[in-house]
Amino acid sequence: MKLSNTILLCMGTRPEIIKMAPVYHALRATDLEPLVLHTGQHREMADPMYDFFGMRPALSLDLERQRQTLSHLSALMVDKIGGILEDSAPAAVLVHGDTSSALMAALAAFYQQVPVGHVEAGLRSHCMYDPFPEEKNRELIGRLATWHFSPTAQARANLLREGIAEQAIHMVGNTIVDAVQLAGKMDGARQEAIPELQQDLADLPGLLPGRRLVLVTSHRRENLNGPLASVAGAVRDLLLESPDLLVVWPVHANPRVQEVVHGALGDLPAEAAGRLFLTQPMGYAALMWLLHRAWLVLTDSGGIQEEAAAVHTPILVLRETTERPELIEAGAGRLVGTDRAVVTAAVRELATRPALAAAMREAINPFGDGLAGQRIATLLSNHFIHHKNICPAVSPASV
Repeated sequence: MKLSNTILLCMGTRPEIIKMAPVYHALRATDLEPLVLHTGQHREMADPMYDFFGMRPALSLDLERQRQTLSHLSALMVDKIGGILEDSAPAAVLVHGDTSSALMAALAAFYQQVPVGHVEAGLRSHCMYDPFPEEKNRELIGRLATWHFSPTAQARANLLREGIAEQAIHMVGNTIVDAVQLAGKMDGARQEAIPELQQDLADLPGLLPGRRLVLVTSHRRENLNGPLASVAGAVRDLLLESPDLLVVWPVHANPRVQEVVHGALGDLPAEAAGRLFLTQPMGYAALMWLLHRAWLVLTDSGGIQEEAAAVHTPILVLRETTERPELIEAGAGRLVGTDRAVVTAAVRELATRPALAAAMREAINPFGDGLAGQRIATLLSNHFIHHKNICPAVSPASV
């Protein structure tokens, strides 16, 4: 029997969990019933996120991968998710962003004629292979979705150019702003101490006064090997030349990332090494603690671009393109790529010209007001509970 009030939320990566949490909690405040499906990625990293946001998955994929290829992973996912949809019979499926699991969930739902809502729809770099495969994943989800929950006017404009019906696009803001605010409420009394008391950050609070904290993350597929080594080299140069610099780098669990980062930074002189924290992937409260106190962020992460803007921390984007041009246009971040000399020079410029960093901190956050999850829940409740039509078809692309 179809559970007409059940909305299946498909997620698996840390960014998806963080950005879907506000939607989950907003849906719980309506007559709709959110049901969380974990799509199988990095369970050791995902579980702490689910625990932190109070939304343990009711369902989980068990992916018995025999090959590390996107085609094999995609085939497994669409088959497994299809079976879950048959058993749970939700009224709708929500996917987030640009992962291959989001695309396969949308495709499986389409095969069973279950409507799909795409959270964070319409982001585009307009470069087919950068980011890869995320750029095409987003576009393909756009051809399958019924509701396109776009975060910004630029994202909405991208969808309109691709022939999506105007009535199907709902500009709601980015749920990352909601998540940052939600994390602040949950962290509460722990704001003045390192959350989770991570051993690899135990010395950091005593070193912070009078020093500049730089938070680094880099793990994107297109940056592995050469570009990642170049970024690590830039971090090495900055630590050696700037004795007031502290660097925290939560190193991704991918063995290739671990090898490159530790290989480039493992033999620093003792004084510089004492100002470098190569940590395990960290919980959201710890990440937010660092973001609030950072002087600068260096990252190739899409989510951290948005989180840094939400807490007004300057950010240098370690990519050649970004599907979040609003960040650059607002002046909250700069696109610098991965060249060692360019990255080093960009950080030096901000250090020697403090007015530039101050202007980045004062930029208006382009990603919304923290009410995106509530808007999504209201739209879906109006459709399923109050029977207001917000379910238009995709219009033909103009030729």
